[in-house]
Amino acid sequence: QVQVVESGGGLVQPGGSLRLSCEISTLTFSRYVMSWYRQAAGKERELVASITNGGTLYADSVKGRFSISRDNAQKTVYLQMNSLKPEDTAVYYCNAVVIIGQRRDYWGQGTQVTVSS
Repeated sequence: QVQVVESGGGLVQPGGSLRLSCEISTLTFSRYVMSWYRQAAGKERELVASITNGGTLYADSVKGRFSISRDNAQKTVYLQMNSLKPEDTAVYYCNAVVIIGQRRDYWGQGTQVTVSS
């Protein structure tokens, strides 16, 4: 069973920065599509950013402020969040997807990000 472990959340003032990390326990990390989702209180979970070995994808609301990257050797994906706004407050989840014969989907437990003065 693949384990997905996030870290790096916390409380930050508006305009500040945080970096989230997500490590997964797999020997085939490079084959995974890695994504960050978030879910604010009372709202549905939404895609924030995704990364493959070929490119990245961002939600319009975070373009220019957030950056997703991956280190295949460390089996880790990062989400650098800059110019944070109160509306970025949410639980952030790491998602790992691989298709080897069939699609397999794994989620982390989530990490809270709170943007408040």
